Amino acid sequence: MSRIAKYPVALPKGVEVTLASGEITVKGPLGSLTRVLHPSVAVARDGAQLQVTAVTGAENAEAMSGTVRALVNNMVAGVSTGFEKKLTLIGVGYRAQAQGDKLNLSLGFSHPVVHQMPKGVKVETPTQTEILIKGIDKQQVGQVAAEVRAYRQPEPYKGKGVRYADEIVIIKETKKK
Repeated sequence: MSRIAKYPVALPKGVEVTLASGEITVKGPLGSLTRVLHPSVAVARDGAQLQVTAVTGAENAEAMSGTVRALVNNMVAGVSTGFEKKLTLIGVGYRAQAQGDKLNLSLGFSHPVVHQMPKGVKVETPTQTEILIKGIDKQQVGQVAAEVRAYRQPEPYKGKGVRYADEIVIIKETKKK
């Protein structure tokens, strides 16, 4: 049995869960998320918590039970509190500006970079060198943060680029003659 799947998913107040024919819908104060469940996993509601169990005899059922439990837990956390990723711009002249659902970036290229935010993801720029990406879907927030970081990844000699706020870039020593 998966060790993660043993633990039930607690449902906070204000979160509603609907289980229907292989699909789970979680509604909360921040929005609603729907996911199709894997056929080798069963989800049952037990009062104010959800229990994930593996269907006996199904292939990969033990592994998928832990995966589905983590996905459902992230759905519940997303609709109740939400997720956010913080990015930092390091470099002279590197700037970010949020305009509605677009993020304008000046990253040392000859042209500005404009990143269109997908539906359900919001972006804020508290300062010109900080970017906050927020949303209720953990996977989508992480994907958008990775796409923004990919425009100019931190380079190992000066550390310039777009990096996660908690990322540590190890600076290499330059070549000596």
